[in-house]
Amino acid sequence: MTLTLIGWVAAPRATFGESVGDVFRVAVQAWLVGHHVGFAVPGGSVGMLPLGLVVLPGLLLYRAGRRLAQHCWLPRLRNTFSAALALAGPYAAISGTLALIGRTEVVRPGVLQALVAGFVLAFLAGGLGVLRQLLRDKRLGWSRMLELMPARSRSLLVGTASATATLLLAGTVLFFTSLLLNIGEAVEVTRGLSPGWVGGVLLVLTQLLYLPNAVIFGMSYAVGPGFAVGTGTMVAPTGVALGPLPQLPMLAALPESGPAPLVSLLALAAPFIAGGVGGAWTLRSAPAVVSEAAPLWGFVCGLTTGVLCAVLALLAGGPLGGERLVDVGPSPWQVGLVTALQVGVTAAVTAWVANWLHFRRSAQEQAERDAPDRAAPVPARQSTESGAGAGADSRGRRRWPIRLSWPSLPLRLRWGRAAAREEADAEELYGITYEAWRSEESSVEATPDVGERDASRKV
Repeated sequence: MTLTLIGWVAAPRATFGESVGDVFRVAVQAWLVGHHVGFAVPGGSVGMLPLGLVVLPGLLLYRAGRRLAQHCWLPRLRNTFSAALALAGPYAAISGTLALIGRTEVVRPGVLQALVAGFVLAFLAGGLGVLRQLLRDKRLGWSRMLELMPARSRSLLVGTASATATLLLAGTVLFFTSLLLNIGEAVEVTRGLSPGWVGGVLLVLTQLLYLPNAVIFGMSYAVGPGFAVGTGTMVAPTGVALGPLPQLPMLAALPESGPAPLVSLLALAAPFIAGGVGGAWTLRSAPAVVSEAAPLWGFVCGLTTGVLCAVLALLAGGPLGGERLVDVGPSPWQVGLVTALQVGVTAAVTAWVANWLHFRRSAQEQAERDAPDRAAPVPARQSTESGAGAGADSRGRRRWPIRLSWPSLPLRLRWGRAAAREEADAEELYGITYEAWRSEESSVEATPDVGERDASRKV
């Protein structure tokens, strides 16, 4: 709003309109663009908005969440959800109302998109601010917050974040490497525009705001589907087909039409590296006791990474008007599907290997700890005389080992000992005593055999 008023004062009146109402409508439209709300124009729509603009309202909502936690009584961390909801509801209503106010005959912001974007941004950024203030009041860190989460949810969160960060890092490296290799073309485009000092600052600021979009475009190229820069165009590892492009220096990073550069094909290893990192982190904090479950959780990490990358591709792309600029950016469903498959399969294999190594290492460490307890000291035998060696007596004669074979115990005695051991085990485990069996056994032992009675009669 302030920047719009300054521009209205400094610029010619025809730029922003003749009345103050037109100026405020332009300011409202700029506020909605900062919240990633698209708008319709004659002949098309504008949906590819700079993601860097979302940082400013996000920081302000984060600050508002912290202020809300400071001035309200929130005794538990679970109250973060209620506080974020209380902040997001009115903010979404304000965003929808401003979308209605900012409508003109030429620019028509989407009311539904304004409601959803305002609610989501306020809920996430404001809720994060509330949570940060509560943790600070309780003198807890983010690591302690992660420890309070369930083990499996925490492992999936860490695995998905690490895999997505790896893909975004690959997109960043790919974009800046391509821009450095074509820096001469970018300088020529800047000289052709002749923006001046003020225009040069605005040009650099615009490209910085679109930098997150470029990173996500690079990530889509590394995953495989690539992206489009207009209808009928394609920038992918399978080939490049471009048409007329806007005069923007950062677009010099795009390769020329034809086969994809060989150096850029190295980026195709990024999904597999991301799957390895995500699978390892998923099973590091919460190993699976059942070995068959480890690949399943690794694949789930790939699925969540694919969903997150699809959302990023949806936010980074969109139309830029009508005609041939209707299709700009990556395809969300293609990026999500390919990412889920590549990252998921690699994460499943890595998770199984990491889980197996974890339990194998644990078994080895347990065996090393138990080894000293099982080892018993064996005293060394020494001869009584100097001339006696091993296996000889005091006179030097050879002693042969003698094995004593004890006669086997009677079957009745052995059975009785085994029964006694089973009875003791049963009493220890279940608390069962066999009093009836004992009485019967005693009566059988007290009754003499028939042969014994006949022998006594004969005597």
